[in-house]
Order: sequence, then C-alpha cells, then structure tokens
Amino acid sequence: MEYRQLGRSGLKVSALSLGTMTFGGKGNFAKTGDTDLQGAKRQIDMAVEAGINLVDTADIYSTGASEEIIGQALKGKRDNLLIATKARFRMGAEINDAGLSRYHLIRAAEASLKRLGTDHIDLYQLHQWDGLTPLDETLEALDTLVRSGKVRYVGVSNFSGWHLMKTMGIAALKNYIMPVSQQIHYSLEAREAEYELIPATIDQHLGVLVWSPLAGGLLSGKYRHDKAAPEGTRQFANWGEPPVRDEKRLYDIIEVLVGIAEARGVSAAQIALAWLLGRKGVTTVIIGARTDAQLADNLKAADVVLTAGERASLDKVSQVPLIYPYWHQARTASDRLSAADLSLIEPHLS
Repeated sequence: MEYRQLGRSGLKVSALSLGTMTFGGKGNFAKTGDTDLQGAKRQIDMAVEAGINLVDTADIYSTGASEEIIGQALKGKRDNLLIATKARFRMGAEINDAGLSRYHLIRAAEASLKRLGTDHIDLYQLHQWDGLTPLDETLEALDTLVRSGKVRYVGVSNFSGWHLMKTMGIAALKNYIMPVSQQIHYSLEAREAEYELIPATIDQHLGVLVWSPLAGGLLSGKYRHDKAAPEGTRQFANWGEPPVRDEKRLYDIIEVLVGIAEARGVSAAQIALAWLLGRKGVTTVIIGARTDAQLADNLKAADVVLTAGERASLDKVSQVPLIYPYWHQARTASDRLSAADLSLIEPHLS
C-alpha cells in the first residue's frame, strides 16, 4: 500500500481508504448496504491487513449507526487507524439540528465522539455547504474543536470552487485552523471536479479524498449496453448518485474499461480505481463494499499500475469538454498557465 501526504499536513494516509456508508443499513442508506457489527469487523480487518490506515464515515450515515458500529468494531484497535467523519446534515427534529452553525457543529462533534467511543476525531469534515451560516462562525467552531483536542485536522466536502476558496481565504485572514483536504465526487464517469476542484487542490496544496469512485457501481462492469441492471445494486434501487446525463458516453467508458480489465485478467472496478489513483491531486480513494468479496476485489486495485496507453484510452473516452472560460484560456493564455491550470487544459492543447 502506498501512503500519501494529506495536503499541507504532516499526516500520511493510505492511497485506498475504507468507506463505511454501508454500515448500519438504516433508512435510505439501506440501499447502499446493511453491514452489521460482525461484517464491519471483518471488513475493517481486511482493510488493515491490506495496509489501509483511514476509515471514513459521517454522522448522517444510517443516522449515527455507522459511527456506532465503527466505535464498537475498533475497541482495542483505535490507535491503529485514523477516523474521518463529517457533519452538516439534519440529525434531529430541532430547528437548529442541521447546518454549519457553531451550535450544531459543536454538538455534532461531541455526539460523533460519543458514538465512535473515542476522545478525538482525526479528520473532521464539513459534509456540505451551508449558505446561511457565516463562514467566520463555522471556521471559528472548527478552530475551537481543534484547539480543544477533540479534532486533529479539518476538511470540507462537496463544496464548489468558490466555496472552497472563500473558506481558505477567511481561514487565512482570521488565522483559523486551515482545512487540509476536500472530499469530492470523482470518477471516470463524473470528471466535473477537474474544472475547479482539482486545480484548486493543486494550487492550494490540499489533500483529496474521493467518494463514489465507481460511480455508485456503474463502473464495476455489471452494467453493459445489452444487460439489465443486476438486482440489489444501488442503481437498481434508484440511489440516484451520480445522475447519468449522457448514457452513451457512460457505456462507451464502460466498454473501454471492461476491455482493459479483460485483457489484464482483473476486474473493471480495479481498473477504474487504478485510473483514479494515478490522477493529479488525488490523495486517497475511498472504497466501500456491500460484501466482503467486493471489498477484497477493490483492495487489489492498490497493486494495479496502468500503462500509458491504457491510461490514454480511458482519458480519451471520458474526457470532459472545455467550458467557458477554459476554452478561451486554452486558445489565448496557453503561454502563461500554471500547473493547476494545466491539470484541466493541457490535454486539450495537443
């Protein structure tokens, strides 16, 4: 397992990390999986044996059940793993039981600590933007959590480019603890993050945690032009993430993916994960699984290194078009572009 530095921090995390949205199986999250305590223990042991040192969860996953299961599964093992969790979404009926207010964040962190059975959270992430709470208030709350020892590092998730840079700017201006990472949706099927979020990551030296790297299972090889979606999958259950806006493009990507996988004698999922592991700016790819067999297969992606030709084929079939102002920059500013700019524009210059 390769270990990579998480942004500007001194923390090193495994290139693959374990996602736990499948733990608990309560409410809408039952569509993703229903891993119980014993299943979670097995999956955590499998991940640790493979070299994973980061477990990612959120308070909203099965309304706290995922955190509770992790807390029980890690008894006696807590010091061997980093725990990342998140807060923002509604966790109760009270009017202030959601958002990124100081009131909610402090309460949410303390509740997560209790469910996880630990005295600190290694990476505490803002799970989604809150356009109503002043960022000064949110960042001050995170600063308080870090300085009190309840949180080690902070990050954001699902922010737009301007949300991210506004957060970084206010943190710098007010001398608050800076986010070290962002958790983003990124895959061969969904490369929108390359417009703003990946360039911002490179420019600001942030870490990137990738969620849903197999596009909700669409890139697992189970979905083909001439086959119905298999029973029990997220897409079959109308999970809805990611939204598929160009079905032809999706199936074109899958055909190239499956072709490379079959030629190598590995799964399509391993090829999709290996592609992400080699993308600029990516620190760790979060893998989660409904079954032990799926997890065992995904873990093997850490050993897959794509050839330049394989990577070029995948890049080409999944390439995002240059929207404004990027097509204009490619035409008129190519003599003065930074590494961050080129992460998006360079493939279009040749």
